[in-house]
Amino acid sequence: MFITGGVPFNLARNPYYQESYNFITNNKLGGYVPPGYNALRTTCLAKERTTCLTIATNGWFDPQRRPILNFMAVTESGPMFLKAINTKGETKSKEYIHEKMKEVFEEIGYENVVQVITDNASNVRGAGLMIQAKYKNIYWTPCIMHCLNLVSKEICEPKTNDIDEYEVLLFIKEVSDLASFVKNFIMNHGMRLSMLNESKLKFLQIAETRFASVVIMLKRFLLIKNALTQMVVHANWATYKEDDPIIAQRVKELILSVVWWGKIAYIVSFTSPIYAMIRLTDTDKPSLHLVYEMWDNMIEMVKVPIYRFKKELREDCALYIIVKKLLKHWEKSNTSLICLAHSCNPRYYSPNWVGAVRGRVTPIDDNEILQMRNKCFLMFFPDPNNYKTVKKEFADFALMMNAFQDADSIEDTNDFEPKQWCGTHGGSTKFLKSLALKLLGQPSSSPCCERNWSTYSFIHS
Repeated sequence: MFITGGVPFNLARNPYYQESYNFITNNKLGGYVPPGYNALRTTCLAKERTTCLTIATNGWFDPQRRPILNFMAVTESGPMFLKAINTKGETKSKEYIHEKMKEVFEEIGYENVVQVITDNASNVRGAGLMIQAKYKNIYWTPCIMHCLNLVSKEICEPKTNDIDEYEVLLFIKEVSDLASFVKNFIMNHGMRLSMLNESKLKFLQIAETRFASVVIMLKRFLLIKNALTQMVVHANWATYKEDDPIIAQRVKELILSVVWWGKIAYIVSFTSPIYAMIRLTDTDKPSLHLVYEMWDNMIEMVKVPIYRFKKELREDCALYIIVKKLLKHWEKSNTSLICLAHSCNPRYYSPNWVGAVRGRVTPIDDNEILQMRNKCFLMFFPDPNNYKTVKKEFADFALMMNAFQDADSIEDTNDFEPKQWCGTHGGSTKFLKSLALKLLGQPSSSPCCERNWSTYSFIHS
């Protein structure tokens, strides 16, 4: 088949090709006739094209310094490269990017697109909002990972334009600068590095563009604390004279300073929840329906170590007020689509989930979510009759009425994945089920765009 049909041998590496043989060997398929030429290029292709997908786009410079605008399609099966545009000589205004986005949507079928994800730069944000205005079924979603990175950078590298904020956050920058000083001193001296390398854990070389690079560096310092301590108390540390002894003594004092290590541990404790959410959203897998809850949990988890360190429960702690204010980047990230996806997750109506945290409420009791959800319903169902029907279906679903009040339906909210639950119990709500299956399969970030940078370096035309 491969040779006579001229089929590329790479097809043998395709997981669907291998999966088909596994399926055949484990099932009796007597009399089955595979789809023919016409079926494959018409009905079968059309069925696949109805997959609801996300378009992710990002701009960057390739190794030849050409400005590239790339587009990726993301489905539950993973990301797929669509096109890369050389924008040299073009002004990358929101109008220009909007036109390029529109071309992509028209090529793949705009009715199949749920959202377009970009970073928060004003031009691509403007283009995304123009797309949202033109196509009523497509939403612009800012890359959640990028929003979190902005928060992390503003906490760890405070700007001087707000003096009060700068003074409160300055200790974080001072600690991270000293950590960089220690790391560079050791990394740039062969004997010191050799002494450290005797331990199993080593320093990480973190690129400046790496998300939450300061947090990653400080977390690594805590991991190798014992190795660093053993290094500076070793006899060879004092006998090595090829570098500045004053600097070497300063490095030793820092590494043996209990106060300095305490500051590192404190910074890591309240920034780790932000870093953890970056890691959770740094994926092409479905996560849009989880973002709202994760962000709420993150803010509470940031609060705990700050107040524990201050040994006080007052709500006017300056550090927490500033960090919480910076986390208000959420206002840029929290779109009506995220609220609707959150509302479609059956887990958030489970008595077990609601009762797990004091003060937690279901999506129907959150006023912000309620307003944005209804706005989304109206966008997806402009027909008044359908709009009314989907609201009734949602009421049954959220209040566990009619088809959703049986014990199996309620119990399965704890054990089933959201899409599994909708597929099992959502049969009586035609419109809501269709919408939920669409939203519960969407990502919340666009890491696939960044991860292709190294691949693009091999492309010359």
